[in-house]
Amino acid sequence: MKAHMTNGTLDFLLKLEEKHPNISFHFMTSNSGALAYYENSDKKVFSAGRTYEIVIQSGNFIKKAYIVMNTITVNEEDQIVFEDRIKNKLVNKIDDCHAYRFLKPVKGNKFVILTVWKSVESYNNWKKSQRYQDAQKILHAETPAYPSDLPFTTSYILYEKEGAN
Repeated sequence: MKAHMTNGTLDFLLKLEEKHPNISFHFMTSNSGALAYYENSDKKVFSAGRTYEIVIQSGNFIKKAYIVMNTITVNEEDQIVFEDRIKNKLVNKIDDCHAYRFLKPVKGNKFVILTVWKSVESYNNWKKSQRYQDAQKILHAETPAYPSDLPFTTSYILYEKEGAN
């Protein structure tokens, strides 16, 4: 299974639904713009976007959600060890999370851990836990050589169309 995402203005991204009515897009917004995300076996509809292999998939997106994406740069020679560490140690450490995706880039070296939360508060409660501290140690076991490779977190609110059920 693959995950696809791209950034743009919300107005532009919403037009994707008209062009591709058979795809279940998840539109997300933040202070810095919008993101369109969808999952399927192979069909890529973005001309400029990112494609990932879904290594681990748990749970489902919920209607009103707070999305957090942790992006971690991993050197090619370290990717197998990193994947193994995430698969074996991290997946069971996320309390109150509705959905979880561990995404491996098809091209490049930026892995993404996407989590879906009921609210900002539920995510902030998770961040106060010891399990969160343990997860951070797993995620950031090595210090990157270059500042541009530092891990970063982006957060979004799942966009709901007016009148949507």
